[in-house]
Amino acid sequence: MRDDAAAAPVVNIANALTIFRIVLVPVFVVVLFVDGGDAVGWRIAAFAIFAIAAFTDQLDGRLARAMDLVTDFGKMADPIADKALIGAALLGLSVLGHLPWWVTAVILIREIGVTLLRFWVLRYGVIPASRGGKLKTLLQSVAIGLFVLPLGGPWLVFAWVVMAAALVATLVTGVDYVVRALVLRRGSRRRTMGNSASVDDTGV
Repeated sequence: MRDDAAAAPVVNIANALTIFRIVLVPVFVVVLFVDGGDAVGWRIAAFAIFAIAAFTDQLDGRLARAMDLVTDFGKMADPIADKALIGAALLGLSVLGHLPWWVTAVILIREIGVTLLRFWVLRYGVIPASRGGKLKTLLQSVAIGLFVLPLGGPWLVFAWVVMAAALVATLVTGVDYVVRALVLRRGSRRRTMGNSASVDDTGV
């Protein structure tokens, strides 16, 4: 794999899948809200759209790595696409009364915070999605998918178990991204100061 992500073409299959996932977000929301979100058939259809979008998250990353198509655009767009899908689903479920607002608030505050953190350190480098972040996204996707389906009884209990695991992963990886951002920022500053010192030593 190239060390320089910029060497890969921005227009590639992996990035196309990421854009496709973003396009599916409004489609999912419209289908979820048909008949007030209570129609079993439309809920299943919304789940199918959500599942396809979530699957592209796993597929685009694997293709990017396998085909050497990792780009800085992909590193930024992929997590944004994930957050758009997850955020739309959470808000939709809470508006419809299928998911408590506090769950949506915890996850969205973390996701928005990490996104702002990425832009805060963008001048120093790009923070790619970590394995923990990918696991968090997977847990969130599975949990949300279960809540999108019109489930009840033991299946609803199972959905809450998965959601609890997703919440834990959400908070833990959030702390991890804060640490990584601070390390990246500090390391960049040290390199800048070191380069300045080298220039001063040469008398230039």
